[in-house]
Amino acid sequence: MRRWAFLLRPQWLALFVVVLGFAYLCFTVLAPWQLGKNTTTSRENAQIARSLDADPIPVTTVLPQQDSAAPEEQWQRVTATGRYLPEGQVLARLRVIEGQPAFEVLVPFAVEGGPTVLIDRGYVRPVAASQVPSIEAPPAETVTVTARLRDPESVVPGKAPFEADGHRQVYSIDTAQIATLTGIPLAGSYLQLLPDQPGGLGVIPLPHLDSGPFLSYGIQWIAFGILGPIGVGYFVYSELRVRRREKAVADAASARDEAGEAAAPLTTEEKLANRYGRRG
Repeated sequence: MRRWAFLLRPQWLALFVVVLGFAYLCFTVLAPWQLGKNTTTSRENAQIARSLDADPIPVTTVLPQQDSAAPEEQWQRVTATGRYLPEGQVLARLRVIEGQPAFEVLVPFAVEGGPTVLIDRGYVRPVAASQVPSIEAPPAETVTVTARLRDPESVVPGKAPFEADGHRQVYSIDTAQIATLTGIPLAGSYLQLLPDQPGGLGVIPLPHLDSGPFLSYGIQWIAFGILGPIGVGYFVYSELRVRRREKAVADAASARDEAGEAAAPLTTEEKLANRYGRRG
């Protein structure tokens, strides 16, 4: 057991803790994070592709009640007849559309015979860097719109809604937060207008059908989590091998001393070569 005692030295214990902690993070946090993003992106791409060929359906088919949500039908095209409620208008700020900053204009829409849903009318560009521009009011009469179903976004931590330039503004399109802010009950999913719709503004394009690098990143983190402990094992093996060589040299030197022969001590370069291998 004495030959393993060096593993209890502080530097080795610190190495074990760091590598095991890194491997744990790889398998429980980093790899699942990237693989989860790949799963989400693949699911969204499949929903978008399916929606391109599907005919629009009445929104009440998928959102029959005020508390309805339709996460499995995201990007499905739907039709809705009703009227806008401009008193509940809210702006989503700090958006980037086609590489440029924008505000997305969100207005509740009371569906005839159905729930009140949040409609994303599209985007407007800020003026003077960050100020809200003049926004055209939505139609006052009853209209029929065609839009895509969207899942709500997560609330941005530490970013509370506020009012500026005469407009209520939020950092994410979360229907529950906006319902609380406006006092108007909203369905769980919201609608994003298609081009040339009543009340529409700048058209928000569909995401590119690209799965991204998330799968390869996830596999890389798994590989790193495996290679880390293997690397430590190699260092332990190398250390044991070097110690055996040093012991053999010491034993040989002791034997020569007993025989009255002088033994030249190992140089630093020789010790390093024994430990890490010779170059060339």
